[in-house]
Amino acid sequence: MELLIITGMSGAGKHTAFKILEDMGYNCVDNLPIPLLRSFAGLATDSPNADRVAVGIDVRSRTPIAKLEGILDELEGDGKKIKILFLDAEDDVLVKRFKETRRTPPLADGGRTIDAIHKEREEMAFLKKRADYIIDTTHLLVRDLRAELTSIFEQGTDYKNINITVLSFGFKYGIPTDADLVFDVRFLPNPYYVDSLRPMTGNDQEIVDYVMNSEVSHIFVNKLTDLVSFLIPEYIKEGKNELVICIGCTGGRHRSVTIARELYHALQEHEGDYGLRIEHRDINKG
Repeated sequence: MELLIITGMSGAGKHTAFKILEDMGYNCVDNLPIPLLRSFAGLATDSPNADRVAVGIDVRSRTPIAKLEGILDELEGDGKKIKILFLDAEDDVLVKRFKETRRTPPLADGGRTIDAIHKEREEMAFLKKRADYIIDTTHLLVRDLRAELTSIFEQGTDYKNINITVLSFGFKYGIPTDADLVFDVRFLPNPYYVDSLRPMTGNDQEIVDYVMNSEVSHIFVNKLTDLVSFLIPEYIKEGKNELVICIGCTGGRHRSVTIARELYHALQEHEGDYGLRIEHRDINKG
């Protein structure tokens, strides 16, 4: 029997995650008092009908959350199999969710919501560091969260420490709001000024040949790949589980698409270490 602890930031979707896990056949207990975890883990281990057990523990407990660390160390020292699922979301999204539900964070104590969130994030930092799975729900719908949990706990898909999106875009349509890294490739040869190439996109070989038929383009792709490859492990160390790398040109149809594809293919060599996808936001505009 493996005990799954569901934790994370208040407002990040733990209640929804419990419902999804119950649909998967998990026996779920939410808001378990921290001192009871030792006894609960023992009972769950000895029960023949409790092979899938999930328990929710977070800052709602009257016991300081910091005391959980010692209990986890003790249980793992006794050979108990424990996995931790940590749900997170960006601060501004958490504030918005609390306002929409007209609820206050557990640590608000009559103060501002954002201050309570900051305090909770500090207290929960140790749990996020030792978590086996971290899911950021900032941009997830319920169906997306269900797909993530199903992938991990039902399909047995290897969990990726970080999910990377390589996203091409056009500056004239604005920088993507969820961008982590932004690279401007408007200095590269522009197929737009060649009449026969203008209707095509960076998915067409003619455009790829035109853009990459330049020493500067090859040097840039190599240096960009080296930089991103260096940064990914550092982001993972900091607990980041989603990275959006944006490549922009003027309209988002030619140069940005070409370079995004080149970077994507270069990163595919290490795809087993992280999740990787590519999107072209503005490829069909203009």
